[in-house]
Amino acid sequence: MNNIKVFITLLFFHLAFISNAQYQTTANEKGSGYYTNPIFAGDYPDPSILRDGDNYYVVHSSFEYYPGLLIWHSKDLINWTPVTTALNKSIGSVWAPDLVKCNNKYYIYFPANDKIYVVVADSIEGPWSDPVDLNIKNIDPGHVVDEKGKRYLYSANGGFVPLSDDGLSVIGETKHVYDGWPIPREWSIECFCMEGPKLVKRGEYYYLTVAEGGTAGPATGHMIISARSKSPLGPWENSPHNPIIRAEDSNERWLSKGHGTPFEDAKGNWWMLFHAYEKGFYNMGRQTLLLPLEWTKDGWYKIPDGISDEKPIKRPKLGVTSKESTASFIDNFAGSTLNSKWSFFTEYNQERFKVKDNGIAIKGKGNGIGNCSPLLYNPTNHAYTAEVEMLIEGNATGGLVLIYNNVAYSGILADGKDILANIHGWQFATEKNVTKERVFLKIKSINNTVDMYYSIDGKNWVKIENSLEVSGFHHNAFSGFLGLRIGLCSMGEGTVIFKNFKYSPIINP
Repeated sequence: MNNIKVFITLLFFHLAFISNAQYQTTANEKGSGYYTNPIFAGDYPDPSILRDGDNYYVVHSSFEYYPGLLIWHSKDLINWTPVTTALNKSIGSVWAPDLVKCNNKYYIYFPANDKIYVVVADSIEGPWSDPVDLNIKNIDPGHVVDEKGKRYLYSANGGFVPLSDDGLSVIGETKHVYDGWPIPREWSIECFCMEGPKLVKRGEYYYLTVAEGGTAGPATGHMIISARSKSPLGPWENSPHNPIIRAEDSNERWLSKGHGTPFEDAKGNWWMLFHAYEKGFYNMGRQTLLLPLEWTKDGWYKIPDGISDEKPIKRPKLGVTSKESTASFIDNFAGSTLNSKWSFFTEYNQERFKVKDNGIAIKGKGNGIGNCSPLLYNPTNHAYTAEVEMLIEGNATGGLVLIYNNVAYSGILADGKDILANIHGWQFATEKNVTKERVFLKIKSINNTVDMYYSIDGKNWVKIENSLEVSGFHHNAFSGFLGLRIGLCSMGEGTVIFKNFKYSPIINP
């Protein structure tokens, strides 16, 4: 009898496991009724969301990736398609933007090099203006409008400045009005670091949402804090539910959770958009997550009991967005413009590249991966392949690499005769006298182990002996708040033409 009970118990758990596995694999499919986090997989930090009627727009930090400030659109909050880039002029590392609509114009306030700028457009599709320097030495702007239509801009550390009616200049001094929520000293945090102010109004109260605890460092540090006031200028009362969101230990899937924006959807439901690192995949950068909010009888918001960012959640009951396939990204560089999912690292020099004849020709620059300003693609999976065809002209070297910043990178390259391996900056010929002017390169990454291949005909692939382990390419090791990206390199004297780029996730590796 005991053996029968044990068998029945094991069978029950086995069936439950199968059911849950099937449920989670279909949770993000359109029409299933549920979604799973993240809603932006990969390096999409510091999300700022704008609801415009029944349309939703999101922009993220773009750091030193140009063109920058890529705007995304959705009708259902789950499926997103790119609209346009709002910043095409290199002005430094772009952090924590705030996307708003005011007086029928669209604004993005953002910091770069510890100064706050703004770009403006009459349409979300652009054209967007050149950046305007607001002469504010701070980071993380948060825009708010009072009941009389007066505009203010908060920034990190709890202060605000008054803005002109057109939102393009500052008309007063900074006033400090909020000290944040006191973090218990026994908690493991990186720093107090109050930042990322976002402001919304509901009923008679304005709600100020900030991040505290440091954006990286200990997994339990970053957190989302809420306060409210009957004036957008304070005084502010801290929520009894603080922290609203926080990783309580390092065994959770999502860690360093912060930089949240509460918002109301078109049906009157409230949500929190925020970012987090994924355990074991810090090198993917901070990914964008979505959780529902509920309001208490005494006027505070909180995450509903029983809701977890690790489990399926009921989808918003909103419009339908045509789901852009995330199964792969294929770019044969047709036409004459660059797909908005590409960006250059540290510069955007339109005279350096040209899209034509189903390829992109990039003039060589520098003498290594770190100083050649590679063209980048943001990977979104734990396991994937990426491949590209290269035509090498002159004394140039081209490559398919993984790059975090200008000192942290690795990959496979080719010049006019040799296949080269680059392992953490150590570069050498690994296959000699095998190439001419045309070669195909491929990388296969499975849970941070990367194998590298080349081909002469694009069909028969040869694995080189050198492989990579890339889990350590992240902020806690190299600083910079970035993510590990796929790069197309063109360096030296000459030009590299790239054709037929293909990114494909590996399912169940």
